[in-house]
Amino acid sequence: MKFSHREEKRDGRLLDVLTDEANGLRIIVSRLGAEVVSLARRDANGKWIGFLYRDNDLTPPATGWANHATVMGYFLHRLKDGHSLYRGHEIRGGTHSFLRLKTFTEVHADLGPDRAALTYWIWPNEFTPSEYPLRVSLALTYTLRDGALDVEFEFQNHEPALTAHLEFGLHPGFAASSFESFSLAMPAGRYRRWFSPGNYLSGQTEEIHFEGGEMPFERAKLPGSFILELADVPERKFLYRDAPSGREVAIDLGSAPYLTLWSDGGPFLCVEPCWGLTDRHEQRAFEDKDGIEVIAPGARLMATFSIAPTLGR
Repeated sequence: MKFSHREEKRDGRLLDVLTDEANGLRIIVSRLGAEVVSLARRDANGKWIGFLYRDNDLTPPATGWANHATVMGYFLHRLKDGHSLYRGHEIRGGTHSFLRLKTFTEVHADLGPDRAALTYWIWPNEFTPSEYPLRVSLALTYTLRDGALDVEFEFQNHEPALTAHLEFGLHPGFAASSFESFSLAMPAGRYRRWFSPGNYLSGQTEEIHFEGGEMPFERAKLPGSFILELADVPERKFLYRDAPSGREVAIDLGSAPYLTLWSDGGPFLCVEPCWGLTDRHEQRAFEDKDGIEVIAPGARLMATFSIAPTLGR
């Protein structure tokens, strides 16, 4: 069989293991947060080589970032002081979202002749009004196809008369041999950097006309994040490399309007497709946040991007 799926229980978590046997590509997804905790390829000796930071390691680290590829939504990054107002209704939450804390109970595996997919659903009755007050569901699908991982968000606004506002994204950290060893090649185009001192937007932006090539940002400042709007970037393929290990990841941002680059100084780089931005220091109402996505009553919103890991020589 070209594709396989199995469930595994480890360290108190229920995991889904989806494997493309023909292409030697595998993902392991934790139902807690629907988080990909391993993205791996089989090398010439049959050994699985992980591409995520702390790949397939569920134990908490002594220090530093503890995640692998956090799902962000229905708000992303931090709400200022842990709360905001949405149409006058208070919502509360920590870093990135409430989704990361939810155990997804409705999961479906679909194994076809040319691709295999895992879909994770979250329904309005599975979150509280203080987390998000409107009836909006999410189907998050991870698909293995042609040696790559496609990620698709599909939101459904079940409100018959209200427009829904939300933000979302994925926060994958790609493993490196050291903080100094990785590189990121960015495509040519016009970027807009949004400055976020202390994790919140100041309102200051900078236009960057980039000819393409190596990331034009100081590595030492990655712990402060570089938040980029792809203002006019026709080709949206980024290439992450860790030369000592031979790991490479081609990231096609697809429809993502924003990208965040971050590391805490550990052996990884987070390359985060984002549909929306963090709060401003002078907080706006949730529906007026910078980059907020809008879904009409009864309508759907779909967004995709892809990740293709390879092992170099």
